[in-house]
Amino acid sequence: MTPLLHTLVAAFAHSEEIRKSRFLAQASPVTSPQQALSYVQAASDAAATHNCWAYRIGQDYRFNDDGEPGGTAGRPILQAIESQGIDRVVVVVTRWYGGIKLGAGGLARAYGGTAAECLRLAERMPIIAMVRLGLHCDFGELPRMKSRLKDMGAEIEQEQFDAAGVTLHLRLPADRVNDARILIVDISRGRSEAYALEG
Repeated sequence: MTPLLHTLVAAFAHSEEIRKSRFLAQASPVTSPQQALSYVQAASDAAATHNCWAYRIGQDYRFNDDGEPGGTAGRPILQAIESQGIDRVVVVVTRWYGGIKLGAGGLARAYGGTAAECLRLAERMPIIAMVRLGLHCDFGELPRMKSRLKDMGAEIEQEQFDAAGVTLHLRLPADRVNDARILIVDISRGRSEAYALEG
């Protein structure tokens, strides 16, 4: 069984002073690389010494050292994201140089540590895998069908009426699909069956 991943409920920021340099970590939930890069642009401070960042969205990830020595900033930020089981998130760590060099190890600890603490303090929520199903039922079964499916966490995306009844498109947690299939057969007395929808 794969471990349950989390994302952030909302954007969050955390700052630390490390040997006179100020580090500000800003993290935000994101759903696409474009959204992540837009956040990086918005969160970066042009007056700062460095704006280093990383994001992970499923199998998609990127990181950037923004002029710091290779591997001392972006990768430690990405490792902070991964070590906490967080997905669909971008983290920007901005540094204002305070005059004391930290060395490669010190930089990696500062960037990774500030990012990790930001993520640790931010409010999280589990990422629940969702599946889309379709079904067709009689008009008389519709109120009960909708009510019972809603109890299972299903969201109705589309309702189409025709002469024979109603077609519903649903989105529901993947772990409730089998229960939903059984329920649909039961309510319709075997006349309706759920089918998978793309996307």
